[in-house]
Amino acid sequence: MTIAPSAPRVSDKIRVSAKIRGPIGDLEESKIVEVWQLGFGRKNLIPLWVGESDMATPKVVRDAATRALEEGHTFYSHKRGEPKLREALARYTNRLYATPDRPEPVTVDRIMVTSAGMNGLMMVMECLLDAGDEIVTVTPVWPNIFAAARIMGAVPRPVALAMDEHGWRLDLDRLFAACGPRTRALFVNSPGNPTGWVMSQDQQRRVLEFCRKRGIWLIADEVYARFMYDGRPAAPSFLSLAEPADDLVVVNSFSKPWAMTGWRLGWLTVPQRLMDALSKVVEFNTSGTTPFLQYGALAAIEQGEDFVKQMVERCRVGRELVFQALSAAPRVTMTRPEAAFYAFFKVDGVTDTVQFCKELLLKTDVGLAPGAAFGPGGEGCVRLCFANAPELLSEAMRRIGPELR
Repeated sequence: MTIAPSAPRVSDKIRVSAKIRGPIGDLEESKIVEVWQLGFGRKNLIPLWVGESDMATPKVVRDAATRALEEGHTFYSHKRGEPKLREALARYTNRLYATPDRPEPVTVDRIMVTSAGMNGLMMVMECLLDAGDEIVTVTPVWPNIFAAARIMGAVPRPVALAMDEHGWRLDLDRLFAACGPRTRALFVNSPGNPTGWVMSQDQQRRVLEFCRKRGIWLIADEVYARFMYDGRPAAPSFLSLAEPADDLVVVNSFSKPWAMTGWRLGWLTVPQRLMDALSKVVEFNTSGTTPFLQYGALAAIEQGEDFVKQMVERCRVGRELVFQALSAAPRVTMTRPEAAFYAFFKVDGVTDTVQFCKELLLKTDVGLAPGAAFGPGGEGCVRLCFANAPELLSEAMRRIGPELR
């Protein structure tokens, strides 16, 4: 009897791996995450490496979301966001940025609620950038902007801030010179993460005029706008200057002012002509933002102003505590941050901040973020989040002080 040969096993076949798209396969893991992973499971850890406070989301916000969940707000939502929330965001924006010339700089039809500020930024990249396009970016900066551009096959062109005894400074001539024929967008994060730098209204006016003349999209990350320490309720915004039709995108988030990092909710303010394109891409990214969470966000906007003031005051105390401790350390060079909630300081003799932060973590159980993660101008510096309880920050300063002498 002839026995038919058995079919070859899958393991006996020659495998040809399917290709992962180059820009995705080439992405590097965040250098912050590289240090963060080293701290998993450490019992006495003081985590100051990521951008969040140790305060919980205010109860009024949690209660509103819980109530909406219990009432059955669990179905598909409006792609642009719940109408009541968008209306509240328009009112909130106009309270902050209205001027005599522009009593209502933003209308509701220009606002889109997104599943996190990062999701909003990524959808903007999908709408604006083609492979080979360039995006000029002020650095040091939140590293996700580099990845978002590269995912689209675009090329980030960094322009670094300079630090002197007065703080961080931007040379606008260098910024404008970096914009070439392939430049499609210019990205400005002010107040800045990690530096706390704030772009003045005069510089904003010049940047806006430049982008108008060149036909370049201006993308403004204003997530830290409420964290000002000079008495102003918010940092200068391009929204106070721009016309409704300007090619301006402003990215914002609920995460920082209302301690809602885990909620993953943000919003965009865009010209009307971009809204239809964004409505298309949201369908293929998230199909809309979780509805009951949006009711919590509505409560944050309408009832959370006292919490924002409390959060800013907490950070003001933390900023001064950390500044006094670090500026007294012989190896540290820093200026008091103008805004946001980070100390970004240079440590003499450190050329590899990833390695430095790893060693510091193992010695002190204090987690800091390496400056190398934030692009040109960042290496040699270390970021510390001071949006935490004073006693926690004091203990962190006590632990790391000997390593900075």
